[in-house]
Amino acid sequence: MQSIRVRTDRRTQMVDITVEVQRVVTALGVRVGTCFLYVPHTTAAILINEHADPDVASDAEGALDRMVPLAGPYRHSEGNSDSHVKTMLVGVSQFVFVEEGKLALGRWQGIFFAEFDGPRERHVYLKVLPDRV
Repeated sequence: MQSIRVRTDRRTQMVDITVEVQRVVTALGVRVGTCFLYVPHTTAAILINEHADPDVASDAEGALDRMVPLAGPYRHSEGNSDSHVKTMLVGVSQFVFVEEGKLALGRWQGIFFAEFDGPRERHVYLKVLPDRV
């Protein structure tokens, strides 16, 4: 298993980690297989979406903050209930196929780490498995 460290500087922040994930795939030498990504945190997530226009990530951050506001009728006493709910909505795992040593993402797709309780330093775990033919 490999790990990528991600540092954020805002409470809610989408960080494009596509290049870092591709570096891991390349370093492992996997030509054809699957890259599994997992975030071991209860207030952070992982997603795939457009990364060509940074406004998409900014819009997503704002939309999630409006859908699940910081202040609400929450019972959890740590003050980060919104962060837990956002993580439940987005999810903590993704997978991407690897073809010819490259992540098989769509033309506009990128892999994002989603921070909902920052700023923090976090980890994303990766497991890249070659296909057995």
